[in-house]
Amino acid sequence: MASLNVGNLGEYLREQRNAAQLSLRQLADAAGVSNPYLSQIERGLRKPSAEVLQQVAKALRISAETLYVRAGILDEREREELETRAVILADPSINERQKNVLLQIYDSFRRENGFVPETDGTDKADETPGADATPGADDVLKADAAKDDNPHS
Repeated sequence: MASLNVGNLGEYLREQRNAAQLSLRQLADAAGVSNPYLSQIERGLRKPSAEVLQQVAKALRISAETLYVRAGILDEREREELETRAVILADPSINERQKNVLLQIYDSFRRENGFVPETDGTDKADETPGADATPGADDVLKADAAKDDNPHS
């Protein structure tokens, strides 16, 4: 069987498994995949699905996005964006409104720098020609400050 072009995924998985001091069989059991299948992934003979990579990442306690990048499922910029968003959303020290404002500012900056953020289907930019669905960072900060200044809103 010829080796597939999945970057250095197999080598990386082996390194992570060894660092976690798990045998191939232990990792396969923890991830819910067969031992031979995991062995073929490590040797570059099989390209696993995103679901299998997620299970393996969970078993290794590493980022699934890192494995997606190594497998060619996700590009590096997408991974960085997802991780940034995940950190913001997981922060217990800020409330939901603050998280949303911060994500809007992040999207605004990315757009200013030439990156178009993924939409969730609620983007209204197509409805009004030339309208920007997410306000600029300054607009968001001003609106948020005004909301904080007005106790009745």
